[in-house]
Amino acid sequence: MSMRVEDTVIVRDGFPRPFPNIPSNALDQFQMTGKVVVVTGAADGIGLAVAEAMAGANATVAFWYNSNDAAVAKAEEIGKTYNVKTAAYKVDVSNASSVQSTIAAVVKDLGRIDVFVANAGMAISRPILEQTLAEFDKQMSVNVNGVVYCAKYAGEVFKRQGSGVLIITSSMSAHIVNVPVDQPIYNGSKAFVTHFGKSLAREWREFARVNIVSPGFFDTKMGASPLALNEAYRMAVLGRQGHVNEIKALYLYLASDASTFMTGSDILIDGGYCLP
Repeated sequence: MSMRVEDTVIVRDGFPRPFPNIPSNALDQFQMTGKVVVVTGAADGIGLAVAEAMAGANATVAFWYNSNDAAVAKAEEIGKTYNVKTAAYKVDVSNASSVQSTIAAVVKDLGRIDVFVANAGMAISRPILEQTLAEFDKQMSVNVNGVVYCAKYAGEVFKRQGSGVLIITSSMSAHIVNVPVDQPIYNGSKAFVTHFGKSLAREWREFARVNIVSPGFFDTKMGASPLALNEAYRMAVLGRQGHVNEIKALYLYLASDASTFMTGSDILIDGGYCLP
């Protein structure tokens, strides 16, 4: 079907919107001075690396953790290293009231929330026929419910402020068919948050940006298990797992003014594991 140019002109009130006022120097765009960033699962692994990246860019950082109290000392150490304000909050993201009250505490303590990184996750590696329903509920409560709760209450702050950035940590398992066969619940939970994030990007288009990061195997406690290590090496084009230093700048990019024209994107960073 052919169309004339005049047939494609649709008038939208208030459009086009103005360009954001961001620095012309690309390196300056990555600076987070004056921004408050919350990172869940910040005690170790990718979450800790992301929190450090934000601090290195001069952000105020709230480290959210649950079972690993080492996050308190790490937050203090990183704050001193980069001469920025940091704070640690113990919160169970699978508990809605805990998430709601902790977000309120962060706003009270730090003034606002500019970026929320919903990174906390877990996996129980067991085929569905061997997995208990209690194990299913536990994974979904963190990987799905936890992201939904964080999005809901952080989103309320963003809407009130008129701005905000949500970054969701998903997984390469949401992209491929040849995923590890013993993680069906984990794989499904990550598929949920990937599409949930895309939906939020449209729902929140008036006041916030939402993007998703889908990591492959990284050398953390959530990386390839000993049984899956050789498979990770074989399938990844680069022949190894990733180091957390190779992903944290991606989160900084998505959090910063460098990515103001990006929303609803799902960025795969997997060393080529998902290539056909």
